This record gives sequence, structure tokens and C-alpha cells, in this order.
Amino acid sequence: QVQLVESGGGLVQAGGSLRLSCAASVRTFSFMGWFRQAPGKERESVATISRSSGATNYADSVKGRFTISRDNAKNTAYLQMNNLKPEDTAVYYCTADPSLGRVVQGLGIWGEGTQVTVSS
Repeated sequence: QVQLVESGGGLVQAGGSLRLSCAASVRTFSFMGWFRQAPGKERESVATISRSSGATNYADSVKGRFTISRDNAKNTAYLQMNNLKPEDTAVYYCTADPSLGRVVQGLGIWGEGTQVTVSS
């Protein structure tokens, strides 16, 4: 019944910024996160956030550049991406689940994804 819709992707030059949004049709589960899948690579976890505590986790490759946040009243999560690099190019997916472990393992509910392309 829960639907997740990502938006905000696009084409940006290296060093630029984008903000991705994930809108949920109803109240989201306790944990939300962002994954990405680059061409020829496996899907990987980028960041997660707790609905209640706000605790966050980031992949080492994006620490200091990306920030995950959420607006519980709007049932929306965000991923602010700064200082983008060509290696950040990927389809970015939003996910949600009651379990942090399931989110990290990619077993939660998914959106359809939004393309982020970073040019050199």
C-alpha cells in the first residue's frame, strides 16, 4: 500500500549539487534510506535515517558530501548531494522498512528510482 516516489535527479557538472526527494503516499516505516546503482555495478547503500531518533549512517564514499534528512509531517525523505563526482553517477532509489537491517540489505519497499548523472 505504501508508495515511494523519488524526484530531483538530473545532469550536473562535477562539483555541483542536487537534492533528491522521496515522497511517501502514507506514513513511512521507522527507517528510510537511499541506495544507488551505477552502470555495471551492484546496488549499494548510500545513507539511512531513523524516523524517531534521526540517527544517520553513510557510506564512506559519500561522508562529508551527502546529507540525509526527513520531514515526518510530510512523509518525505531527502538526500542533499554536494561536491558531486563522476563516480556518483547512478540511479538513486529510496527505500523504507521497519528494520534497519532490512533496509541495509535492500529488503524494504522501493521507489522506481531517479537518474543522477555527473559530468567530468
